[in-house]
Amino acid sequence: MVKRLLVNVLKQDFFRGKVLVIMGPRQVGKTTLLLQLDIDMKSALVFDCDDRQDAERLERLTKPEIANLIGDSRYVVIDEAQRVQDIGLTLKMIADMYKDSIQVLVSGSSSFDLSNTINEPATGRLLEYRLYPLSLSELAHHTSWRDTDKQLEQRLVYGSYPEVVTDPVHAEQILTMLTNNYLYKDILSYKGMRKPDVLQRLLQALALQVGSEVSYTELSRTVGVDKLTVENYIDLLEKCFVIFRLGSFSRNLRTEIRKGKKIYFCDNGVRNALIRNFAPMHLRQDAGMLWENMMMSERLKRNVLTGNYANLYFWRTHDQQEIDLIEERDGILHCYEFKYNPRRKAVMPAGFAKNYTNTEYEVITPDNYRTFVE
Repeated sequence: MVKRLLVNVLKQDFFRGKVLVIMGPRQVGKTTLLLQLDIDMKSALVFDCDDRQDAERLERLTKPEIANLIGDSRYVVIDEAQRVQDIGLTLKMIADMYKDSIQVLVSGSSSFDLSNTINEPATGRLLEYRLYPLSLSELAHHTSWRDTDKQLEQRLVYGSYPEVVTDPVHAEQILTMLTNNYLYKDILSYKGMRKPDVLQRLLQALALQVGSEVSYTELSRTVGVDKLTVENYIDLLEKCFVIFRLGSFSRNLRTEIRKGKKIYFCDNGVRNALIRNFAPMHLRQDAGMLWENMMMSERLKRNVLTGNYANLYFWRTHDQQEIDLIEERDGILHCYEFKYNPRRKAVMPAGFAKNYTNTEYEVITPDNYRTFVE
């Protein structure tokens, strides 16, 4: 079992009087993560709210009912908490009643459901975390960086969902089942949305535009629905941890693109499953696209685990000067360009270097990626 690095972060926040909320996509290992916390299960009260009976046990509770339910438990674990009606109010009461004498751990797979139901009632009582597919750093800690380097092409094609990593022989089948059975489940249950064909076309269109600036207007024409529907679906896809967006950086130049968006997938394997392309890297025309997507998703995971709250952007001008990623940290702009072929040279665009001082620039390739993701 690959140890999740988020375990160490969570343990540091135990018994601080906060409800710890873990959100992430389906099949990413949230339940396994809870087991890795080494909780004394004899003193834990566990609810699996995919089971309707467990969910109903937590609904509309009074304070005396909460006290009777929890008893002498030191831990309360609520898995798939978004299934519980008014769960936010229940969590607020538990947090207020027990302060730091018990630890509540909550998980959920759809952030729009879970955030909407807990944040307002339990304001100030929550600490939220994101759990993504396995990171390259986690895999390297499990084996070694040498083994991780050897598996790099495998990860670029098949991604790093836990079951894909542990059962590589059936990776294509696992990813196909994941995209067919789980990817849309939370989205299509949200406010009666019942358009899997539209969602499928949109995801395929996004998969083919990774690393490129996207136009919602063009996507609406491609998919065959209005622009507002496209925007809503993209918002939901991000809240279900399928994709994430990157905004454009703009401060000084008239020629800078000011309102552009790039869209990346949280996992390369999901992206490739959507377009039904699992060809090896040496046969692909989109190798650079896959490298950029993986480095972006790995940086996202790294920043979550290290508590790096940098602002992330891309930069592009109308005359096609560009930088793949800008991290703004403590007043310094850290600029990164992603090149799958280490022999391909890249330099900071002259227009950017002239107008923005206090910057750093680095090209990330398979030869030097470790420090970028670790």
